[in-house]
Amino acid sequence: MELPSSTEAHRLSVQEFDTTKLLTHAAAQAAERRYKEFLIVDIDSHHQESEHLADIYTYIDDPVIRQTALSFLKTMGRDLMPGRGGYQDMAGRITRSFLRRLEKTADRGAKRNSELALRWMDAMGVDYTCLFPGNMLSLGLHPQIEIEAALAEAYNRWLCERILAHEKRLVSMLYLPFNDPEASYRIVTEFADKPGVVGFLVTSVRYNSVHDNAYMRLYSALEERGKPLAFHAAYNWDSRYMEQMNRFISVHALGFPYYNMLHMTNWIINGLPERFPKLKLMWIEGGVAWIPFLMQRLDNEYMMRSSEAPLLKRLPSDYMREMYYATQPMELVRNRKLMVASLEAIDADTQLCFSTDYPHWDFDLPSTVYDLPFLSSQAKRNILGRNAAQLFGIDARPWKKDAASGKMVYAG
Repeated sequence: MELPSSTEAHRLSVQEFDTTKLLTHAAAQAAERRYKEFLIVDIDSHHQESEHLADIYTYIDDPVIRQTALSFLKTMGRDLMPGRGGYQDMAGRITRSFLRRLEKTADRGAKRNSELALRWMDAMGVDYTCLFPGNMLSLGLHPQIEIEAALAEAYNRWLCERILAHEKRLVSMLYLPFNDPEASYRIVTEFADKPGVVGFLVTSVRYNSVHDNAYMRLYSALEERGKPLAFHAAYNWDSRYMEQMNRFISVHALGFPYYNMLHMTNWIINGLPERFPKLKLMWIEGGVAWIPFLMQRLDNEYMMRSSEAPLLKRLPSDYMREMYYATQPMELVRNRKLMVASLEAIDADTQLCFSTDYPHWDFDLPSTVYDLPFLSSQAKRNILGRNAAQLFGIDARPWKKDAASGKMVYAG
């Protein structure tokens, strides 16, 4: 039998692309492990907001920035994001993100995002997912502060009105334009009580000092409203440090944990856990291996030079154990003792939350947690859903399909 040419194979894959088919093995895993018997919350996934830029841009208040954004999109097909060098889709070998744009859905508007999200969630056995845009991960490097603020406010309004208000299983930690402390504060006060808003998020790839006094009112507003603050890591190959690396694998390995370690160190050493003791922090997409390393380094430095961190009343690691962490990308368990020690160090039973990072090329399935042989059944359920449910204040009951109506309803 003659195999189709690469062009023909690509044409067939475009015509036949379907998220449900793509995740056939994931669905088999979910059924075999009986995920529907307990809650699974994914605290970080991404959707293709780039499909809806023309709609999102209409939410921009500033008429000049709105006209500029729409003109860029119409005449050049470009958004206003700064570039991000790298090979996130593995030089075209993984086409999932691209082909999802061509996947058929009943609705071509904002509800298309919901439909595509629910397809992969149902296949994996995920009850809730916390949506975040993809391209905006690099927005913190934009040279125009007003552009970041305008796009953040427009996107947040669009997300709340068009998606979160209509689907309970989709929630979000809204983007904070951290380059503009006042705009970030306005977003918290405007959106904190909107349906589906479970917290707020800062993209870690940026040059802001988290301990700057300009942010204290923002942190106070978050603490008063009981909303967690998350830092979402990414990479920046244009950084002078990362420019020394000649392979994307190197940048990917070090870039994600680096930015979270940088901001966490500033957060702790400058005494912010003491200034805002009720503010819950989460660190996303750096894996877990970096956390015990930083615990040991900061504790060691603090014991030698505690006078430089006068606000601290405890060891840095004590504050770190009260923070929340995302699993993805969960490092391979080649050394079981090392992984066991890492999870024990961060009190994973109560502080670790499951994350898929779907549909990115290195996404994780719930089995990355469920199949760990050294975790108790209760610990697995905590990490896969209960910890996030408690942090976000969402219903802890899983969802199931009602046999009569075919709709998803709360189980139990």
